[in-house]
Amino acid sequence: MGEAKKIVIKPISGRDAAKVVKLHHYSGKVVQNSQLHFGVFYEGRCEGAMSFGPSLDKRKTMGLVEGTKFNNFLELNRMAFSDKLPRNSESRAISFALKQIKKRYSHVEWIISFSDATQCGDGIIYRASGFYLTAIKENTDCMLTSKGEVVHTMTIKSSKKLMSKYGNWKKAMKAIHGDYAPTKGFQLRYIYFLNPLAKERLKVPILPFSEIDKMGVGMYKGKAKRASSDTDDTLGNPAKKGQFDSDRCAPSNK
Repeated sequence: MGEAKKIVIKPISGRDAAKVVKLHHYSGKVVQNSQLHFGVFYEGRCEGAMSFGPSLDKRKTMGLVEGTKFNNFLELNRMAFSDKLPRNSESRAISFALKQIKKRYSHVEWIISFSDATQCGDGIIYRASGFYLTAIKENTDCMLTSKGEVVHTMTIKSSKKLMSKYGNWKKAMKAIHGDYAPTKGFQLRYIYFLNPLAKERLKVPILPFSEIDKMGVGMYKGKAKRASSDTDDTLGNPAKKGQFDSDRCAPSNK
């Protein structure tokens, strides 16, 4: 780990996490319903943040693992890191956060997160941290507006007020943001099991990491990448230790 051993990870307020996310996340946007926040400190400064909370489409998401109740899982809504952090800080930070959640919130059985391979990356940090890849789908949810803003359809679909006013998300999107079109690329879904027994109740297939290269959906720091060893499968799923670089980008909010 080298210099990464010098980082300090500890809980921070939602307000402080929002400042870090707005500064370092590629979208510049926070997820309003995030509830649990960790700061990543290096040389006395907060250079990163991770925010966890419920999924916007919680009822649909919880069905991925049979028997899951509303409080049995969390989503890693935002992960934002400064380039000042040393190599491998991300995997060290996320490992710490997952251990703390398992220790303090024993009712949480699994963590879900998504990688945005239309603007950012294909989730190399998740593969390095023991997450399982459970879906790769062509993007139909991240919309690029005529103003150059990227908007996720769930921010509209989850708003009862907007859906009631406009009837459907497309009309609401058009009224609020004008012309729009889907961003090109893919969304990847990852799951980490804090409770190993919950993995046995997973209702969707676990995909080999090699599918990312096979489908040609790899992306790193916003650029498409060629097939490489960081998507090789070891022990059935988690990537080979030492064969990855940290993904500086964060998952999108669905």
